[in-house]
Amino acid sequence: MAGFFFGRALAAAPATVLNSNHYLLESRPGTGLVRDRQLVGAKALAALIADGAVASRWRVVEAGCGIAHRFAAAHIPGAAYLDTGAIEGGPLWNRVGDDALLRVLLAHGIRHDTTVILYGRNNLAAARVAHLLLYAGVADVRLLDGGFAAWLAGGHPCERGPARPSGAATDFGAPFPVHPEYVVDMAAARALLARPDAALASIRSEAEFLGKVSGYSYIAARGDIPGARWGRAGDDGDVNSMSAYHLADGTMRPAGEIAAMWAQNGITPDKRIAFYCGTGWRASMAFFYAWLMGWDDIAVYDGGWLEWSNEAAGGKPCIAGMG
Repeated sequence: MAGFFFGRALAAAPATVLNSNHYLLESRPGTGLVRDRQLVGAKALAALIADGAVASRWRVVEAGCGIAHRFAAAHIPGAAYLDTGAIEGGPLWNRVGDDALLRVLLAHGIRHDTTVILYGRNNLAAARVAHLLLYAGVADVRLLDGGFAAWLAGGHPCERGPARPSGAATDFGAPFPVHPEYVVDMAAARALLARPDAALASIRSEAEFLGKVSGYSYIAARGDIPGARWGRAGDDGDVNSMSAYHLADGTMRPAGEIAAMWAQNGITPDKRIAFYCGTGWRASMAFFYAWLMGWDDIAVYDGGWLEWSNEAAGGKPCIAGMG
């Protein structure tokens, strides 16, 4: 279906492959990010789209939960829509199994060598998908810094209409998953707590970490995992807030600030770090930022506080202090 633009029009040009677009490949000195090319600014993304239609080897994908109607009302030109309901499910809202995840990626035309630029109205959804793409083995995963809000703030044009069908891929082109080490289960999380060279990092608000609130309407238990390190998140009472990680405009804080914040509680790159939150979204954002910073021995404990509070210690959670 042909969409239409509102806002400033983009110039048409022949389709091109991402690797020919220097403005997404040039590094940005001073960011403190080892993988600085993987965090894309709205201006750079607009330039990429203006340079040509989305090509077969790269695509822009909006991630969201149950918001296809909002996508249809306005989205980045040429973007596809991926609902997080396809990649995670209840009762713990963990990732789906590998076979199901592979089917979703192939249906969206994503192979291991596809460049995927993700964004969201809530960029935590995009981070959730980014983490699972890296787990799967997609080699070039990028995130729009500041999400859809940054796109709108920059005055860039939008397109209306439902998501266009993606050309499906027939195979992933690599073993699946390529990086199983990027996810840990409950047994592995327990084992990390016993290691001096490892840590579980709680990406939750202070009130959640101290056991004042659970943070979620569907999680009754208050508290946190004993022995976990507090990695911070955002404002109390808002599980979508990552204000400790973001500037006022929603873009990423300087890497040095985030690393210093983590180091205060023993979350350092010389350790094996598994990030977790309630069900995985905030942990995925912390994971992606650590990955951008060049931390390689990292993972997400997908079960998070929801699983731990249900199963640990006979279902009787303990409140953890800072440390």
